[in-house]
Amino acid sequence: MKTFKLHLVRHGLTQGNLDGLYLGSGTDLPLCPQGREQLEQLAARFAYPQPGTVFTSPLARAAQTAELLFPAAQHRLEIQQLREAGFGVFEGRRVEDLVKDADFARWMDPAAGFTPQGAEPTPQFHSRCAETLMKLFEYMMKAGVPEAACVTHGGVIMSMLAQKALPRRRPEDWMADPGCGYTVQTDPALWMRDGLVEAVQVLPLGYLDEP
Repeated sequence: MKTFKLHLVRHGLTQGNLDGLYLGSGTDLPLCPQGREQLEQLAARFAYPQPGTVFTSPLARAAQTAELLFPAAQHRLEIQQLREAGFGVFEGRRVEDLVKDADFARWMDPAAGFTPQGAEPTPQFHSRCAETLMKLFEYMMKAGVPEAACVTHGGVIMSMLAQKALPRRRPEDWMADPGCGYTVQTDPALWMRDGLVEAVQVLPLGYLDEP
């Protein structure tokens, strides 16, 4: 049975990341010079698969990462559902301040059921991520695309894989460094019967082999 592969990659650094800000879909920053340089170094030292189709989040930091890491892609598809979660009133604040905020602690507690003003409800975010991963594979199967890349956000990747990937892991175990990620694969039977994918390697290739 035919296997379909998707390379999930986290976008590169922005100045907001360097400044310790909490950035979601409400902040559309470009890559910073350090972020671009880091991606260029990764591409020079390690190998990224080069599929002809690349899906990206609509946010600039993801689209620019896709341009740097997958320059030969003939088809670039911007997918709104690949955006990061919206953080509402917490958007753009310093993480070191947020960890002292009682409402932020409530939002981080899955059992609290709390959604801050203007934020995307957490269950809605997770549902969106799981559904989008399955729809990307559905597109690939229908369009006859055996391999594609997807440049999105760290939270999106963690949510997708914690829900849909084998082996089973906690969300935090699917964290990825900027410019890094995972290759996942599935086949029509696994996709239709179980709604699951298999995580088969870390990206870029060889990244874990160096100290």
